[in-house]
Amino acid sequence: MSGFDDLTAPSLADVDALARRAYAALPARFRAFCPDLVIVVEDLADDATLDALGIEDPFELTGLYDGEDLPSRGWNGAGEPPARVVLYRRAILDEWADRGNVTLGELVAHVMVHEIAHHFGLSDADIGAIDDWTA
Repeated sequence: MSGFDDLTAPSLADVDALARRAYAALPARFRAFCPDLVIVVEDLADDATLDALGIEDPFELTGLYDGEDLPSRGWNGAGEPPARVVLYRRAILDEWADRGNVTLGELVAHVMVHEIAHHFGLSDADIGAIDDWTA
């Protein structure tokens, strides 16, 4: 990965590679339920996305699940557009710098798992409870 030796910030491609590695590391039985998942890495969420979510500071949004969750899909999901997980590089880098106690790969994996949990129908409150339980 570029950026780690010369003290430049990890690029979109670097974060994308970490996200794909995190996805590939998930158990196969979970990946089987999201075979068409699209992973996208952008610098920051756009104004329309932030407005739709009621978020003012783009650095507060590290990731977003965009799609119909499995419980809401039809019996086979036919006709549904592929689900997307969008990771926001600059917000993730900000959180990584603030935390200081995790690697960038660990944080990207955490955000990926959080967003994929929405694919399975879990709410932010559900995911937070799991995070609290496993901490």
